[in-house]
Order: sequence, then structure tokens, then C-alpha cells
Amino acid sequence: MSRTFLNNNRGVTPVLSSLLLTVVAVAAMAIATTATYVITNNLRDTMSERVIIEDVWFNNQTRTIDIYIRNIGKTAIQVKAVYVNYTSQNFTKPFNLEIGQHKWLSIYEVWTPGSLYHINIVTTRGTHIEEYNTAP
Repeated sequence: MSRTFLNNNRGVTPVLSSLLLTVVAVAAMAIATTATYVITNNLRDTMSERVIIEDVWFNNQTRTIDIYIRNIGKTAIQVKAVYVNYTSQNFTKPFNLEIGQHKWLSIYEVWTPGSLYHINIVTTRGTHIEEYNTAP
């Protein structure tokens, strides 16, 4: 009788398949939960990023364009790139603004009086701050 009991494997396959299916489902949900957390956390930071350009000065002595920027959002920002007339420019790096902080950003650009300049500032999270200004 004990030999027939050990050779009877009819119940093993459904139990193993159910167990494997449960492990796969739990692993998939763990990955989905982690991905959702990462995506929503990044989205929340990006949406709470608010920066404004308060003033632009075309400095005659240093031949720079000086931009006064204020962080009015709910997260700190870091400027990744600055474009003047769609051309990448050098600026004072690293340029970080904490919540409520404001300061000058200097762009080393030779400018022409009376010309129109499109200034585009890009943060590390992809926020664009754009403005058109005419040099005096």
C-alpha cells in the first residue's frame, strides 16, 4: 500500500502550478508598486517646480546678460542649461535655488544693442523658463 501512495502524483502538479502562479503575481505587483511610486514621486517634484525670471540686465561693462531668477515653487531647482536665441551658453555653474531663494545668473554672451534675445533656462527636471528681451 505504501508504494501506491508514493507513486500517486496527481495532486502535485496543480499545487506546484498554483504556487508558481502566486509567486509570479506577487513579484509583478511588487515591481508595479515600486514603478508607480518612482513615477509619481518624480511627477510631484516636477509639477511643484516653479521658477520665474524677475529681471534681465544687459551689462555693458562685463558684456554679460544677467538674469535675476526666483524659485517660487515647492522644491529646490538646479539649472542644467541656458540657451540664448536657441544656442547653448556658458553660465555660472553650479546654479541651484532652494525654495524661496533668488539670485543672479550671469550668461557670458556678447550682445548687440537693440537686438531681440530669446532666453530659455532649463532645469534638471526639464522645466523651461522662457522670455524675450530687447537689449538697450
